[in-house]
Amino acid sequence: MEQPLFSSVDLLQHQQALRQCTLCPQMIRPVITGEPVLSPVMSIGQAPGIHEAKVMRPFGWTAGKTLFKWFAGIGLDEDMFRQRVYMSAICRCFPGKQPQGGDRVPSSEEVANCSRWLMAEMRLLRPQLVILIGKLAISQFMDAKKLDAVVGRCHRTLIEGREVDLLPLPHPSGLSTWPRMEPGKTLLQDALQALAAHPAWISLLDTESR
Repeated sequence: MEQPLFSSVDLLQHQQALRQCTLCPQMIRPVITGEPVLSPVMSIGQAPGIHEAKVMRPFGWTAGKTLFKWFAGIGLDEDMFRQRVYMSAICRCFPGKQPQGGDRVPSSEEVANCSRWLMAEMRLLRPQLVILIGKLAISQFMDAKKLDAVVGRCHRTLIEGREVDLLPLPHPSGLSTWPRMEPGKTLLQDALQALAAHPAWISLLDTESR
């Protein structure tokens, strides 16, 4: 397995700088980051929800319970996942609520502002596998209009000049019915099986070397 060119100190310094970011005035701080773990696997979500600031962790509330149930079914419970996978996001601050309800979708400018941090993490970690969680994350890396077209398998692409496998997943929000209805229900299971079979994921299950 290819190893990162940088150290955990580099990653800690990156996160310290990230937490000071104030580029997006409409975003509601604090900046939420995952553990500074050097890993061959990275997950990318959309943005923190309103409750994540209470626990200062990505997917630290209701949607996270569903997400980590998925991962527990293929070998990593929540604690192990947080300790062994670098958890990133398209945006790291809470976007706020929409007037009609629900979380505001980050603007293209906000996504562009935060992409500098995400691309820096790509260079630091050199991941072999990137788990894309939800439509916003998927759309930043893949040209796909519908989840049906991409969920269920890995997709190889070039990021920062390197081949990387992308594994799209639906968002685990309780507001989304897609993972609970066909074809989404079957495609989600296909995606989790593809994830379970990926060498980078399998390497995380090797507890003897940890």
